[in-house]
Amino acid sequence: MKNIVFCAMSLDGYIADKDGGVAFLDSVEHSPEVGDYGYKEIIGGIDALVMGRNTYDTVLGFDVDWPYGDKTVLVVTHRDIEIADDIQDRVSSFAGTPEEIISHLNAMGKENLYIDGGIIIQEFLNENLIDELIITVVPILIGEGIALFGPLNNDLKLITESSKQFENGIVQLKYKVAK
Repeated sequence: MKNIVFCAMSLDGYIADKDGGVAFLDSVEHSPEVGDYGYKEIIGGIDALVMGRNTYDTVLGFDVDWPYGDKTVLVVTHRDIEIADDIQDRVSSFAGTPEEIISHLNAMGKENLYIDGGIIIQEFLNENLIDELIITVVPILIGEGIALFGPLNNDLKLITESSKQFENGIVQLKYKVAK
């Protein structure tokens, strides 16, 4: 059982600008040699995704097909959400604590989880429920926005697994959370 964060952020620690936009991700050139930064491998190794409502809305706004294939996606929200007919068999909403979310998904046989979205990631980190962080750092400063990290109840010690620099200047950092 493993809970993974796989996300991109600006060098100054933001996963979105102050309006929730992610256009800064396109500030570097992406070539076929760079690939997908390991996304397909991560998606292939997880059973379900947990994301916040704002992340879900952002993904729906992309001009692409549903990017998560047949993976189960749990949208954490206290508000009603509209789920398109073509993904209703895979996407549902849930309101609860990180522990309740994990229990809910484990009861469905989902054990390897991809945790996505600023607030959700922060809540899982605060409860020490993240096992691995893979952070792709885009070499841009955006000054303000939605931070990846926030206040914690306790320090979390990270063990550096790897760092990789891509030809376009992006650096990917992989950490395990010490338990």
